[in-house]
Amino acid sequence: MPLYEYYCPKCNEKFEMLRSISRADEETSCPSGHPGSTRILSLVARPATGDEFGDLGDLGGFDGGSTGGCACGGACSCG
Repeated sequence: MPLYEYYCPKCNEKFEMLRSISRADEETSCPSGHPGSTRILSLVARPATGDEFGDLGDLGGFDGGSTGGCACGGACSCG
């Protein structure tokens, strides 16, 4: 069963609960028993390493100069 994250407005706290996928979006009660807790979006991020994406400090030779295509690096009518 998946683990979902919920928020209780009465306690102003987040909590986790194992629930079936079919019931994941249903309101539930918090561990203190308050009804009306709703599911919140759980974000999971894995840290990037330099090995996976190259040297994260390296801009690949980009020197910050004009790239064209506006904002305003040229190649437009605004400037």
